[in-house]
Amino acid sequence: MALKATIFKAELQIADMDRGHYADYALTLARHPSETDERMLVRLAAFMLHADETLAFASGLSSEDEPDLWRRDLTGRVRQWITVGLPDEKAVRKACGRADAVCIVAYGGHAAQLWWKKNASALAGCKSLTVVDLPQASTRALAALARRNMQLQCSIQEGLLLVTNGDASVQLEPRLLKAAS
Repeated sequence: MALKATIFKAELQIADMDRGHYADYALTLARHPSETDERMLVRLAAFMLHADETLAFASGLSSEDEPDLWRRDLTGRVRQWITVGLPDEKAVRKACGRADAVCIVAYGGHAAQLWWKKNASALAGCKSLTVVDLPQASTRALAALARRNMQLQCSIQEGLLLVTNGDASVQLEPRLLKAAS
């Protein structure tokens, strides 16, 4: 018998002072059976960093041909492809060929550093690629905010994310490893 995804609901208020984006979102996240709370909340943090009305969660872990999040236009063209974790270099190159902009949100501490060291030179030529790394201590603290029904507020200013649920707050400072050129 196959395990089913666990459904999480998130009411999210975003105040992104860097982009001038202020909005409320009612999101439904399906946590894959093999996914941890940490990875699921990193997906949500990736949403916070890139939030807009057309950004949507894709199949992610359930499909190798889809990212964790994407933004498509009305013709179906992929404008932005966002993957969470430490993807294979070949998969990143394929994504760069399919989308106008690709963002990798890496996490995992030392493993993320090793992944970047291994792949940095091979991905240097991908002009549409942006890679950011989230500190492990912060992503683990973020995972502690996971609830089946979440009410979260996110403020983004000068590149820093402050996520709170009313009882606890977590600050994330994404580290830019590669900017799109």
